[in-house]
Amino acid sequence: MLSFKRSLSKISFSLGSFKLSLRTFRMNKVFLVLIVFGLGHFPAAAQSPTPDDLFPCNKAAAMANMLQSRGLTTFEDLSFDLQYYRFEWTVDPAVYAITGKATPYFKAVDNGLAIMEFNLSTQLTVDAVKYHGSDIVFTQSGDYGLTVNLPAPLNAGTLDSLSIAYHGVPPSGGFGSFIKSDHNGTPVLWTLSEPFGAQDWWPCKNGLTDKADSIDVLVTTPAIYRAASNGVLLAETISGANTIYHWKHRYAIAPYLIAIAVTDYAQFTHIVPLGNGIPMPMLNYVYPENLEDAKIGTANLVQVLQFYDSLLVTYPFYTEKYGHAQFGWGGGMEHQTMSFVIKYTWELLGHELAHQWFGDMVTCGSWEDIWLNEGFATFIEGLTRERFKPDEWWTWRSERLTNITSDPGGSVWVDDTTKVSRIFNGRLSYNKGAYLLHMLRWKLGDDVFFGALRSYLNDRRFQFARTAHLKAHLEQASGEDLTAYFKDWFYGQGFPSYNVSWHGSGDSIFIKVLQKTSHESVDFFEMPLPVTVYGKDGQSASLRLDHTFNGQVFEMELPFKADSVAFDPDLWLLSSGNVVIKDNSFNAFQPVFLSPNPAREEIRVEINDLLYSDTRFDWTIYDMAGRLVKTGKFPDGGYTISLRSLPAGGYQLEMMDETGKKAVFPFEKI
Repeated sequence: MLSFKRSLSKISFSLGSFKLSLRTFRMNKVFLVLIVFGLGHFPAAAQSPTPDDLFPCNKAAAMANMLQSRGLTTFEDLSFDLQYYRFEWTVDPAVYAITGKATPYFKAVDNGLAIMEFNLSTQLTVDAVKYHGSDIVFTQSGDYGLTVNLPAPLNAGTLDSLSIAYHGVPPSGGFGSFIKSDHNGTPVLWTLSEPFGAQDWWPCKNGLTDKADSIDVLVTTPAIYRAASNGVLLAETISGANTIYHWKHRYAIAPYLIAIAVTDYAQFTHIVPLGNGIPMPMLNYVYPENLEDAKIGTANLVQVLQFYDSLLVTYPFYTEKYGHAQFGWGGGMEHQTMSFVIKYTWELLGHELAHQWFGDMVTCGSWEDIWLNEGFATFIEGLTRERFKPDEWWTWRSERLTNITSDPGGSVWVDDTTKVSRIFNGRLSYNKGAYLLHMLRWKLGDDVFFGALRSYLNDRRFQFARTAHLKAHLEQASGEDLTAYFKDWFYGQGFPSYNVSWHGSGDSIFIKVLQKTSHESVDFFEMPLPVTVYGKDGQSASLRLDHTFNGQVFEMELPFKADSVAFDPDLWLLSSGNVVIKDNSFNAFQPVFLSPNPAREEIRVEINDLLYSDTRFDWTIYDMAGRLVKTGKFPDGGYTISLRSLPAGGYQLEMMDETGKKAVFPFEKI
């Protein structure tokens, strides 16, 4: 007799005229979170999106035309702390060259600062380095080395400055860094320094440890052009045949976010009322031939900026501006306070705007953690579909799932930061990173999740951040230990596929869940599972199953008889190849499960302490064609079955007790 003791917990509550009773086996948590009457509607499967559909705004979009970056691993001098930079650049969009002077203000970190190392391409000629008005010794070496010898050592905390004058033809690494092109026959010059390109055109500390607290940017260019940059435009000064544009930015900024763009821009401004009561300008520099399209796109963005401002924290740079400058690269770049964009589409503008919080105000502290920039910007832009374009929200998620699961491997964590293509992998850093956040929202709930994001933003305000910082705020807000979650979803590779079998008995339903992972780095993804049960008369119940082990069985009572089951109808989970079947062959009351499943060399049958200790079983394994392949007895030889003689594939384990009662358990050999 298949006989066991049941240890069941009950949760009862009333909803309308129904009293609901939920029962679970020990360790199985089931929450009935919503009852909705009326049949659900599920959109048809979307066509597989093209890369351009999925990544119109990310760095992966132009990967085919990308120039390979040089000097990817550059020395970053930690002996001094940058405070301020004054840049004076002379450029002509018709000429591929730059003449510049950079004046950094800095503090010595320790006593005895005598030598300072900057990163600057040796293809540029340094004309002089001046310290307190006098020339001092410097050397250029390697591809990107600039060594400056101070005349006397500085003590820790000493604020000082020097000026570096240089000129030449910059190299163009990464995604371009310094580019001359044209639009409609007119020359345009623009920069894009992420991730390593700043050193191609100005002397910097080319890393992710030191933000300058503020900058001034003065661009001298022929008077027929207009120059865009970070911050607020203080002055346009005529100087002979040239105009000097003076931009001032008074917020901490990472080196790769400093930028200029110069061409014959048309200009217009929207005023955006923020939640703090301040009307802020959204300034737009646009190619004249694209002016009307730009006005439409940026007008739509006003409501998006207000949405982010209310959902997250106040727009970080509200005392200055937000804006756009059009450029010729195939996507967009979130330069602080002024994103550079090629066009004015909903997704592109929404993505780059989201970066002002995630990437600019809070910047990833390592390229290993680029998802803190790109995954967030992708996710936050996705929320604009939920908020403003709900008919696109399901499709947005479906397309990203299709892209993420197109390959069985790959982690959100960047395992090789010397490759630009790996850092800005659209499938992993962007889409999988976004879905990691989407699942955290489902796992923790909106109030906890968005509260943790606001706490994270305020804590790391204008600083660098690592994944551990975000994790700490999520854990503090939720009271949960998320170590296993990040181990599986951030560091681990791949995704799960679920096999959900169910059957009903009166008003009870039994659901059994098996999971297969796409990559061996993760043996089991622990996640709460969303399941919707439908009745014949239009009733429905949304369930949250706390899935903690493979082969887990859930039992619950409903106020109607189950007719069909949908697994994750709202696409909360990163998964693929899921199957839902009605299966009356398994006995849901049996506290028996197989582990691991899928299995390699052996499978363990776990009966727990709920079964009478003197019960004996005959067991038989059949392949999917119904052929008998293996037999035995429990507990003879224990409860482990060797699978070494079996080929990979699907099987069913049939267990029969002494009275002839049977139970069937599917499993997979890999």
